[in-house]
Amino acid sequence: MTATPKKLGYHFPAEWHPHRATWLSWPHKEASWPGKLEAIYAPYCAFIREVSVGEQVCINVADLTMETTAAALLATAGVDMANIRFYHHPTDDAWCRDHGPAFLINHDSSIEKAVVDWGYNAWGNKYPPYEQDDVIPTLVGKALNLPVFHPGIVMEGGSVDFNGQGTVLTTKACLLNKNRNPQLTQQQIETYLHEYYGISQVLWLGDGIVGDDTDGHIDDITRFVNADTVVTVIEEDRTDENYDILQENLRLLKGMRLENGKPLHIIELPMPASVVYDGQRLPASYANFYIANAAVIVPTYRDERNDQKALDILATCFPDRKIVGIDSTDIIWGLGSWHCLSQQEPR
Repeated sequence: MTATPKKLGYHFPAEWHPHRATWLSWPHKEASWPGKLEAIYAPYCAFIREVSVGEQVCINVADLTMETTAAALLATAGVDMANIRFYHHPTDDAWCRDHGPAFLINHDSSIEKAVVDWGYNAWGNKYPPYEQDDVIPTLVGKALNLPVFHPGIVMEGGSVDFNGQGTVLTTKACLLNKNRNPQLTQQQIETYLHEYYGISQVLWLGDGIVGDDTDGHIDDITRFVNADTVVTVIEEDRTDENYDILQENLRLLKGMRLENGKPLHIIELPMPASVVYDGQRLPASYANFYIANAAVIVPTYRDERNDQKALDILATCFPDRKIVGIDSTDIIWGLGSWHCLSQQEPR
């Protein structure tokens, strides 16, 4: 590690930092939503419509044919196409949070923005092929004429959450899983996080929620909403298989201290009633929201009791943004929602 981003003064800002754009990879893989691919386009286009109110939306597509199809669907959904930009970057799948570029900023440099291209292996080689997804960050860096750093290890954007003040939250279940970087110790992984995200503190939670095929991504359980506050999902039903997992994470959060010595301010977010499709428990969670410039877009699950409760709690966390719930009942069949599908590019 010679001239790492941290040594050069770069860091990964919090998601609420003003965006220049949001990056997406257009969904096209039938195997990710078996029998439901067509059903996801209406909510997906609604998501893009809300995001594009406050920023540009950059969409990776395979070619002109896919671009034309996507543009027609977006126009039908009432999206302002002036804020949409397509890039011919072929992908294997749609999960841009995990395969997309990690954007760093440095206001003291003549080059104020850079990209980190982490290795990507589809969550431990679960869903090959992924070679096209793995090179997306470098293609985006080239398209924007930005420098690209290559740490040489596997890391996914959904596995880390940032407060913008030097702290990152993650889980041992994911980052220490032997299907990612078996050659590295926890301390070595922390060093990579420090040097390539420009952070100074790593806080570790335990397991992720049931049904999460990423081995426990943080963006389904605990998220920063400001520099010293997190929302964390809690299961009220003691007989639910998520109950103990989420209580343990709550216990760990209560024991954590930020670098200034302060404890985390913790806000509890309910879990939706379990979403089961084709006999499979899906990783439905309100924590998979996306913080855009003009709105916070929250997955909802046709839960009459908890959908509104979650939206109301998040409204208190983001008084400066509109809170928009978009039905993710079909989207979650792909085992992810709005945060998993998107990646912010800071201004």
